[in-house]
Formats: sequence, structure tokens, C-alpha cells
Amino acid sequence: MILASIALVLALVPAPEPVTWQWPLTGAQGVVRRFTPPPAPWLSGHRGVDLPAEPGTAVHAAGPGTVGYADQLAGRGVVTVHHPNGLRTTYLPVLPSVRKGQQVTTGTPIGTLQGLDPPHCVRHCLHWGLLRERRYLDPLLLTGAGLVRLLPHWS
Repeated sequence: MILASIALVLALVPAPEPVTWQWPLTGAQGVVRRFTPPPAPWLSGHRGVDLPAEPGTAVHAAGPGTVGYADQLAGRGVVTVHHPNGLRTTYLPVLPSVRKGQQVTTGTPIGTLQGLDPPHCVRHCLHWGLLRERRYLDPLLLTGAGLVRLLPHWS
């Protein structure tokens, strides 16, 4: 009886929608520079991926969430999106078209690529980052294109 009641309740509660992810740029999906995490959090590394694009290119939210930051930081535009699964994506240099607190869905335009002189990369690019709390992750994992690396386990 109790199991039947639980089954009925579970059948009436809708399952959460799966989060779908996409590339933040349309068109070619090349990578100029891949994610290279540092061996320790305080050391240098490349904490994201660089995607080639020309200034003025539209940048889109990679997944649904709430804009956490959309403004200038250290002379370049930055947009961050907080996702319901505890992840946070970052996009720079981007001239924001969204505001803090705004809800976005996968594919919502969040701004346009800003031209930097000199550019961040050898040519102009979008730096796309992914974090869970304070830990940087490879954003290509969201699209199935990331490199999976096993880390040692310490007690």
C-alpha cells in the first residue's frame, strides 16, 4: 500500500527537465587554446578555452541560468551565468546585452565579442570558462568535446 502511494506520487511529480548545453558561438566550433588546469590552484594555467571569433560576433548562453555579472572588469567586458546545477560559465571579452539577475535559456544572446588591442589570443577569440564553486573545469565537457583526465585520489 505504501509503495503504491509512493509510486503514484512519483508518477504525478514531473521529472526535472534535463539541461541542454550548446557552444556559445554559432558557426565553426574550433578551439584556439584548450583548457590547461594548473597543477595547484594558486599556480598559473589556462582556466578555460579560447574559441576563435571576430569582434562583433554574437555570444550566446551555453545553458539556462541567471546572469550573475554583466559589466566591465579590468578593461574588458565579462558575463557570468549561474546555472541551476551549481555550475557557472564565464564569457570574455564580451560587451554585455544582458543585466545581472536576468534569466537566460540555452542560446540566449548575452552580448557581442569585444575587440581587444592586442587581442587575448594570436587572433581575436572568446575566452569561455566553467566553474563549480571555486574549481575550474573544462567547458568543452558541457558539449561532449572535453578531455577527460583522471586525477590521483589522496586520502
